[in-house]
Parts: sequence; structure tokens; C-alpha cells
Amino acid sequence: MLIVIAILVGVILLFLLAGALVGFVFKLLWWIIIGVLIGALARLLIPGKQTIGWLATAGIGIAGALLGGIIAHAIDVGGFLQFLIAVALAAIGVLLLEGGTRGRTVV
Repeated sequence: MLIVIAILVGVILLFLLAGALVGFVFKLLWWIIIGVLIGALARLLIPGKQTIGWLATAGIGIAGALLGGIIAHAIDVGGFLQFLIAVALAAIGVLLLEGGTRGRTVV
């Protein structure tokens, strides 16, 4: 009887762990989607053609979203201002990254 209870507890713990892992994966996918969106909006704000790829755009967008969330939480502003702060920070990131690669030839 004790073995059956131990197996049931183990199965329940595995289901809880699997649920947490699936939730984490979906959260990561959501951050990637939002990062691409914020990075794309940041690139639209900057005039001219940028030579950075979509992966760098997503990374800058995710970083802008994280920093924007931290800053917005620190100054206690709402969701729309947090989004604007994230896009502005991502635009600054695109400018910084683009300034570092401007003039280099891509092979």
C-alpha cells in the first residue's frame, strides 16, 4: 500500500513539474513574440535601412521590454507607458547596435 501511495505522489509531482515547464515554455514564446514586435516597432522609428537581422531585432526588443518593464515599475506607470518606454529603449538599442556595425561589409 505504501508503494502505491509513493507512486501516486510521484506521478502527481511529475504532472506539476510538467505543467510548470510547459507554462515556462509558453512564457518564453510570448517574450519572443513581444520582443520581435517591439524590436520591429523600434526599427520602424529609425529612418533609413538597418542591417541587423531579425534575431538581433528580437533580442533588442526583448531587452527593451525587460528594461522598460523594470523602469516602468520603478517609476510606477501603467501598461501603455511601459510599452512606449520599451519601444524607446529598443530604438536606442537598435541605434547603438547599428552604429557598431555601420561601415562594415557583411560577407
